[in-house]
Amino acid sequence: MLKNIETRGGGVDACGFQFWELCLHKSTWTLDIGASVIISDCVGFRVWAPAVDGLSVKTTSNGLLRETLLCREGDEYFTGMVEGVREGDRYFYGFPDGSQYPDPASRFQPEGVHGPSAIVDTSSFKWDDQGWRGVPLEDYILYELHVGTFTEEGTFFSIIPCLDYLKELGVTAVELMPVAQFPGTRNWGYDGVYPFAPQNSYGGPKGLKKLINACHEKELSVVLDVVCNHLGPEGNYLAKFGPYFTDRYRTPWGDAINFDGPLSDGVRHYFISNALYWVTEFHVDALRIDAIHGIFDFSAHHFLAELGEAVHRQGLSLGRNVYVIPESDLNDVRVINPRQVGGYGLDAQWNDDFHHALHCLLTGERNGYYQDFGKVEHLEKAFREGFVYSGQHSSFRKRRHGNSSKGRPAHQFVVFSQNHDQVGNRALGDRLSRHQSFEKLKLAATVVLLSPFIPLLFMGEEYGETVPFQYFVDHSGEELIKAVRQGRQNEFSSFAWTGDIPDPQSEETFLRSKINTFLSRDGEHQILHEFYRYLIALRKETLLVGASCGMIPDIRTSGEQMVILVRNSAEKPNLMCLFNFSDKTEQFTLTVPPGRWEQVLDSLSRQWGGEDEEIAPQIIDSHGLTLVALQRYGRTIWYSPPGSRPRSSAGPCRPWESSELLRAEGEAGYPLAGGALPVEGATQAGVQSCISSHSEREGEAPTALPVEGATQAGVQSCISSHSEREGEAPTASLVEGATRAPLIDSDGSEITLGLRPWGALAYRLKEAKGNLGESP
Repeated sequence: MLKNIETRGGGVDACGFQFWELCLHKSTWTLDIGASVIISDCVGFRVWAPAVDGLSVKTTSNGLLRETLLCREGDEYFTGMVEGVREGDRYFYGFPDGSQYPDPASRFQPEGVHGPSAIVDTSSFKWDDQGWRGVPLEDYILYELHVGTFTEEGTFFSIIPCLDYLKELGVTAVELMPVAQFPGTRNWGYDGVYPFAPQNSYGGPKGLKKLINACHEKELSVVLDVVCNHLGPEGNYLAKFGPYFTDRYRTPWGDAINFDGPLSDGVRHYFISNALYWVTEFHVDALRIDAIHGIFDFSAHHFLAELGEAVHRQGLSLGRNVYVIPESDLNDVRVINPRQVGGYGLDAQWNDDFHHALHCLLTGERNGYYQDFGKVEHLEKAFREGFVYSGQHSSFRKRRHGNSSKGRPAHQFVVFSQNHDQVGNRALGDRLSRHQSFEKLKLAATVVLLSPFIPLLFMGEEYGETVPFQYFVDHSGEELIKAVRQGRQNEFSSFAWTGDIPDPQSEETFLRSKINTFLSRDGEHQILHEFYRYLIALRKETLLVGASCGMIPDIRTSGEQMVILVRNSAEKPNLMCLFNFSDKTEQFTLTVPPGRWEQVLDSLSRQWGGEDEEIAPQIIDSHGLTLVALQRYGRTIWYSPPGSRPRSSAGPCRPWESSELLRAEGEAGYPLAGGALPVEGATQAGVQSCISSHSEREGEAPTALPVEGATQAGVQSCISSHSEREGEAPTASLVEGATRAPLIDSDGSEITLGLRPWGALAYRLKEAKGNLGESP
């Protein structure tokens, strides 16, 4: 119950100076719009409102409603100070016609988008991260999460106990989907209408600060998704104050922001202040800028360049690493090019082309924008250059698209196999785990995490979460709800997805999207979780920062396979990855740089839930020659090359399971995984017997696994002689070059490596030889 109503005039109060003068004389950046506590019971107000003739601020403190007229500052701002109000007190801005609206720069909306703003004392929170400088960009391993569905409670505070889980996983940065105040309690965050106010149902500004403080304690950077291209449709009162929007452009989500029209300076100041606000008052380490293809600015100094300059300058002032990472589907390298060469100078960008190329290889989908992808060459180009479309014709867009990003450092591209858009904007919000095999999930993880780019994981993918991530809202107007439902239906018109689209307004749609990290403890979910942990650890151990100096990996492709040589910071080959994007066993011949290469990953091994039994020796030394592998149905046999001896072998020799490895007599042939040509006419029993007897006759010690007593020369001679004894011509012999051994010893020779369906192999350089700076 209000006790009294008091009206005061004037824009200068008993504090004796105007609010904006205080901000101008601060030694560090201070937010100069909104409500700011000057001393314990004195609050300054400043608002950009060129569209109105006069404004007042209506404050409520201890049940007392007070209306104070604000003083015009120049032609566009109103300012004033009020005594006797403090943190937590509510306020509206009053208009001459008697209407009242929340503060466009409100720091907190405790009663939602239509309620009053609340005064926040920024000095009341005590930070514990004074020594924090942030994670270097090239070391980012991002984990994107939605606050409302990451935990059962759906709050900032409830995430804090989960930080140990994320730390053990190995990620280095937590990326929060937008948290600016939106209508109701359920939303992705892209319908926010108060860019400075953390969502009330999540825990408001104090909850967010506690979360960020806890992240920094765990040495996790925090990336915040911010929206500068539009505001949501409900509770959006900014147009009452001034021309924040323009009808010169349109976005898919509503009116475009006025960044280059009349009175746009105040709009630009508003959004740049918002970026600096998160970096300064909330200690955010990086900003992800949503969909910059919806930001229109034809002025000489682009808004994004100005924002980037301001954020970088503030980061230097604070002594922290602070980054700006936009989402863009423009494929325009200006976004990340340095300002010195006409670029915007932003630090990195999301690369949708990488996702689309990988997704199409995994799923075979070709509808909508996926029609532009589907060949291994597309992923190859993404690895080589970043953008796949760099000026070529796009069937989906029906025009040429993009320009070249060739030569840009790899740490300027964020890549992923899943994210909130690519999952949530499917008709049913289904994740890869719902429609792709376990083997493909591991392959996708390997491609992303062992790439030289900045990898991003979407919450739950690390253990194969099965619940969907669906689109949900909590609007209050029936017409708006109807429009949102219809909009979702229209969005999928270019895709062939079937089934009923979940109702975005239904609370059940929201609840069904909550993840359950306890799944990571059971069955294949646990194996996949451990697989992700291993890949992240391997990434860190092998110093996958090579492309940070502009070196994109050397790549070799053949058919539906890909081989990648990743370079480390010394521009030397550091890791070799092999991927098979087909449903059949394949082989691949390549030249390996000199050195000893240790196998560090086989995604289809028994360790990672496969059926293959490891039968290879731990160390094989070929003295620069190449090795030979025969494989069928996930089994491999190993031979030493001519003239070499394994230096050591671990474990007992295993029986040669010839019934699975060699074709039966009369068969037309059998699939080969490792480059050995078929021996026409040789029976499996005959070859097995011949190998053993030949080795015994020659009196040679066992030199290769898993065939007891077999030498390379003996095997080759035996196969030929056996075929001759059976009256068959020796049409083939073992081919130099194939191996899946734990270690390759190469002098730069060609080798042939076999890959099983949807498999991934990785080799790490163990010992360098010769000039490793030369490309293979």
